[in-house]
Amino acid sequence: MARVDLRRPSPGRIALYLTLTVISAVMIVPFVWMLLTSVKTPADIAAAPPRLFPTEWAFGNYADALEAAPFATYARNSFVIAASHTILNVVIASMAGYALARLRFRGSTLIFLGFVGALMIPTYTKILPEFLIVRFMPLFGGNDITGQGGTGWLDTWWALIIPGAVSPFSVFLFRQFYLDLPVELEEAARLDGLGELGIYARIMTPLVKPAFITVALLTFEGSWNNFLWPLLVTKSDSLRVIQVGLSVFRTENDTQWAFLMAGTTLATVPMVVLFLIGQRYFVQGFATAGIK
Repeated sequence: MARVDLRRPSPGRIALYLTLTVISAVMIVPFVWMLLTSVKTPADIAAAPPRLFPTEWAFGNYADALEAAPFATYARNSFVIAASHTILNVVIASMAGYALARLRFRGSTLIFLGFVGALMIPTYTKILPEFLIVRFMPLFGGNDITGQGGTGWLDTWWALIIPGAVSPFSVFLFRQFYLDLPVELEEAARLDGLGELGIYARIMTPLVKPAFITVALLTFEGSWNNFLWPLLVTKSDSLRVIQVGLSVFRTENDTQWAFLMAGTTLATVPMVVLFLIGQRYFVQGFATAGIK
């Protein structure tokens, strides 16, 4: 009887590894090109045919890019907005997800279907209604009670933070996690005299840590990389975010590719670090939600 070498990978596994290697290489090429372009001189960038590696390493592009615009202010604004969205989304969406999963009240199914329906609405179709709501917000920015006469929330922190405070996907994800927890836990907590808020905060929430990490990472990433909404609702340089700030390197007649790639690299670093820190919970969160 022939012996099977368990240490030798099967042809199918080898093919899988090769496929994943090729896909990984294709995905990482743009990032490598970005990094190398950020340290090229204008002559290297304009060279024909294009060169992968620079003939002269211009690391000063990073310092010059930071001096070209107030990127410290842009980065601070992006961080404040992203952190605010993350905190608000995690707290409010987890409460809503818990209520939809564990509480029985009239209309709960209809509300949940509303959240599911909201997931199907394309993001850019909501831009105009949200802008009009912000523009005609009553009693803000010189507006009267009917929302007329002023600018509402335009060019304020309110417009940058409130519209992105909660996402339907986060509510849906939290509901899926809370739905899978055993009912015996909350029954025992009620027998011990805990109220609904105590059960949510002290019993159920510590058991869904992957959901919190997943929602936090997705929210921070989406808010940090948001470009269109901050561009529409702000005009003051003190409220610009880092993604909008990168547009200073693109003009009608020219694009400063080295500075643009240097700024983009700096803007990418925080998200890479966050993902490396929370990748285990991030993958676990999606895997767990996908099998429920």
